[in-house]
Amino acid sequence: MKDAGENEEQTPLKKKLDDFGEKLSYLIGIVCLLVWLMNYNKFFDEIHGTPLKGCIYYFKIAIALAVAAIPEGLPAVITTCLALGTRKMAANNAIVRRLPSVQTLGCTTVICSDKTGTLTKNEMCAVELAYIGTSVNDIKMFDIEEKSYDPTCVVKGLTANHLKDGSPIKELAIVCSLNSTAKIVKEGGKYKRQGEPTEAALLVAAEKIASVTENINFANSDMPYFDKLTAQVEKVGVLEFSSERKTMSTIIKGLNLNKQAGNQVLLKGAPERVIEKCKFYKNENGEVKAFTEADKNILLEKVNGMASRGLRCLAGAIIYDGGNLKDVTVANASEKLTQFDKYNEYETGGCFLGIVCIKDPVRPEVKQSIADCNTAGIRVIMITGDSKNTAIAIAKELNIITDKSDIARDCFTGQEFEAMKEQERIRCLQGQGGKVFSRVEPRHKKDLVKYLIDLGHIVAMTGDGVNDAPALKQAHIGIAMGITGTEVAKEASDMVLADDNFATIVKAVEEGRSIYSNMKAFIRYLVSSNIGEVVSIFMTALLGVPEGFNSVQLLWVNLVTDGLPATALSFNPADKDIMKQPPRDEKDSLISNWVLFRYTVVGMYVGFATVGIFVWWYVWAETGDGHTLVTFDQLSHWSECPTWVGFQVNNVFGLDFSKDPCQYFIKGKVKASTLSLSVLVTIEMLNALNAISEDNSLLVMPPWINPYLILAIIASISIHNIILYVPFFN
Repeated sequence: MKDAGENEEQTPLKKKLDDFGEKLSYLIGIVCLLVWLMNYNKFFDEIHGTPLKGCIYYFKIAIALAVAAIPEGLPAVITTCLALGTRKMAANNAIVRRLPSVQTLGCTTVICSDKTGTLTKNEMCAVELAYIGTSVNDIKMFDIEEKSYDPTCVVKGLTANHLKDGSPIKELAIVCSLNSTAKIVKEGGKYKRQGEPTEAALLVAAEKIASVTENINFANSDMPYFDKLTAQVEKVGVLEFSSERKTMSTIIKGLNLNKQAGNQVLLKGAPERVIEKCKFYKNENGEVKAFTEADKNILLEKVNGMASRGLRCLAGAIIYDGGNLKDVTVANASEKLTQFDKYNEYETGGCFLGIVCIKDPVRPEVKQSIADCNTAGIRVIMITGDSKNTAIAIAKELNIITDKSDIARDCFTGQEFEAMKEQERIRCLQGQGGKVFSRVEPRHKKDLVKYLIDLGHIVAMTGDGVNDAPALKQAHIGIAMGITGTEVAKEASDMVLADDNFATIVKAVEEGRSIYSNMKAFIRYLVSSNIGEVVSIFMTALLGVPEGFNSVQLLWVNLVTDGLPATALSFNPADKDIMKQPPRDEKDSLISNWVLFRYTVVGMYVGFATVGIFVWWYVWAETGDGHTLVTFDQLSHWSECPTWVGFQVNNVFGLDFSKDPCQYFIKGKVKASTLSLSVLVTIEMLNALNAISEDNSLLVMPPWINPYLILAIIASISIHNIILYVPFFN
């Protein structure tokens, strides 16, 4: 977990914002220094009093330029945008734990998804029962009525003759019933599970089998066969299931199966693991036979055939004489069963009984979601603990892979992947299309994430167990299951699925893309507006006219006036083709060179308009307020005013310029400055409409598709009017 935390990748958004901020800082610093130095000769103008005061005056202009260039409202708007996205995702059952992850979802290129519960319903139901007839070449099958967790259904064709004492089917039912931690309860007339769905399915299968011969009554108990067995046995200890062993065992005493007393070990798990641990098998006549390697290979081929139909197969066996656990007692079990590394040794020497085939239906909406991923250029990698054939069958059903896929290149077990050399691992993960990994252990997940990241992918990884936490932590987007997930997995994740549904991940990806698109919209808006402010101040300094804005006015515009439309752009609806576009490159900049050029042009006319209105008022405007018109040459050399002979201006706005007419360019610019500020705000409100879409005009993307933006523009103009006409705010 610690290593995974150290290898945790920065989100693409954080990288881009850091890069954007760094470049902007350098650019602003250079421009501010340039503006300050280009006015060096004016430091000594008499209007400033002393060169130091002149230096400070133009330094203030440089500071104003920095204020104009920095989008102060950007952090607040980005946080608001991500928070709004989080709220939308929560409404769609995707609970985001880390805000930057909202945007990261939008550039996901690979989704590594667990099968059970995410791609499938996690509603396990035993549908077939298999056991050995006269030999391993003679496999007998029974169909089990499929009705979720209802134990009152029947096993078709099963009779009392199949369930005589010592029969493999009867003993398989005992294994399924007692070697379990699940329960079945009836609530509101419907049977529900408590515990793992696979174990619940086996428990239900045992009840169905036993109902053929046992005198059990479901009116008095939800699990009558389990209750009957429990009353007859003493449970000595449990060897808990582990993903490495893929088996679970329970030590019991009291049933004397196969006419042997003492401890007996009930074993269940993955067929290949259980078969490997067995020395014997029991045929339909109750005879215990030696289990040769050839027999095991034949049986495994038949199991693979069952798995190829998309069924999860689990095998059952019994160690009749207790094997290495014959001397375990309730008193010493806690001591003897703490050596987990010896569990494989403890579970050897069993007698194979049969196979229970479980069906976990795929979620009907997932197939379309995977098709959407394919259209959007997102690869789906299915990860499961099931057998390879089961995994391949489900993957084909969901179109993760197709009938034309090269199984040798697209489907691997965890052990096969682990046995590969590093270059082979990289090669197997390259290319396009889906992949399938079966019999996967948590450490394999972590390796998969590492290699996919090394290949340049943005990886989303699902997980629910404690051991999945390192992989969740290392992935760009760790996705924990809300229903079946452990608290450790949730804590390590970036997002939690409230419904454990793969389709929810795809909706979140779509929302992530929409958020990024909106984020670019308000960044375009803020940057283009700021470019206009920068151009305005730069032109002011270049032309030598008095400054039209001060730092406080610019800060007000950037934070308040621009902030509302920028936030409203977060509500832009997603483009209709947003999931038909490939994932954006992680290295793509927030603002491309072309976009920067376009908005520099926009900034140029904003600058011309704001400086132009300022100059117009001084040089040409006959507004009837009695102010004195000056020549452009006078305006551009206003700092030399003290040297002008006979220069006089009218008193306006209640100001007396008779003693110092040069104040006309300082205190007397109040109306010209107000006009410049009003023009700036008006153009920036129109520019907000321009930012709705990067490439489409207002004819294609009209303003009313985002009513919040229209309201924000009205609010910004209203606020501006308040500071213009309410004396207290002047």
